[in-house]
Amino acid sequence: MSQASPFLIAGGGIGGLATALGLARKGLRSVVLERRPEFGEIGAGIQLGPNAFHALDQLGVGDAARAAAVFIDHLRLMDATTAEEIVRVPVDARFRERFGNPYAVIHRGDLYRVLLEACRREPLIELRTDAEVQGYEQNGSSVRVHLSKGSLTGTALIGADGLWSNVRKQVVGDGPPRVSGHTTYRAVVPTEAMPEDLRWNAATLWAGPKCHAVHYPLSGWKLFNLVVTCHNEAREPVAGKPVSQAEVLAGFRHVHPTVQSIIRSAEDWKLWVLCDRDPVERWTDGRVTLLGDAAHPMLQYFAQGACMALEDAVCLAHCVGLDPTRIEEAFEAYQRRRVLRTARVQLQSRWIGEHIYHPANAHAQLRNAILRAMGPQGIYDSLAWLYGGSGLSEDPAAAAGAVRPLPAP
Repeated sequence: MSQASPFLIAGGGIGGLATALGLARKGLRSVVLERRPEFGEIGAGIQLGPNAFHALDQLGVGDAARAAAVFIDHLRLMDATTAEEIVRVPVDARFRERFGNPYAVIHRGDLYRVLLEACRREPLIELRTDAEVQGYEQNGSSVRVHLSKGSLTGTALIGADGLWSNVRKQVVGDGPPRVSGHTTYRAVVPTEAMPEDLRWNAATLWAGPKCHAVHYPLSGWKLFNLVVTCHNEAREPVAGKPVSQAEVLAGFRHVHPTVQSIIRSAEDWKLWVLCDRDPVERWTDGRVTLLGDAAHPMLQYFAQGACMALEDAVCLAHCVGLDPTRIEEAFEAYQRRRVLRTARVQLQSRWIGEHIYHPANAHAQLRNAILRAMGPQGIYDSLAWLYGGSGLSEDPAAAAGAVRPLPAP
């Protein structure tokens, strides 16, 4: 397939690399423009639902991702006040049969390496560092990007440059992200440092009043990923700031000693103040579009940020591949297929934080009773719209799970 100039991808994170792979599988060249001096990923563990594996398979890296992942047995929700189990959801053969793929956890760096190595093997992908996209201009047949050093012209521009996207500033122009007032602390510890009675092969979440804690194994069970979150009314965005164990414990004095023991198992904690944005209807401007956190940043509570970026990449490549000469129409089709699904995940992530992870007193007791009554099968049913989908549906309502009539008032 002839192509006069490459697609330009702002951002060399998971979404940017996945997009380059998706385009390459359609025979299309791209240049990935990374602002940092080298390609790499910070962070710790992430969770991959079946929908993420649907996307990874379509990008040709599903088997490599599976080889780096840990396949857990359960999703466990615990009461952080009483230390009692609320519900345990198997993610075993029945789960895989229902949704067509597994649920797994993986070190973010391991997933990133899978994508980066695949990009480096692909002759249609060029990787550039020290190349921050600061803005763009377009003329109907091409896009010229203004870089931190120089400029570059391409067929189109895909802004995969994250929460603080420079491309979004020009496409949407909606100001800074929304600061949630919630602070997350992350650490990774050797498995032997994790309390022995909590070394479960599960993605475990302890839900408490205005706080929660998550832990699961990583990297062939050599490590445990720890993530704890509390409401502390933080007003300024912070990312990756080292903090003391004592500072982390300060937000968890009111929970069960078992949860506190998780925090005490680690010393090297880092802090993030969680931010997101309200959903928007449009993230496309002619031959420019957004993807991943640049398009729909979300809170972590649904464990779907990376999964949505992977789905975006597959959907965008699919739409462009149908007719690469009609870029603007392809970008509109991509946006149409993705907006409602990602908006639901953004909004439901907020809702989960308030109503599932962080309630207290009678609200927490009601949560426990409802989830126990639902049981695993009911929870499977509630997630079918998300885990059973590929994000490629031509019906935006179906992709968002809005396929049943609303109940009568």
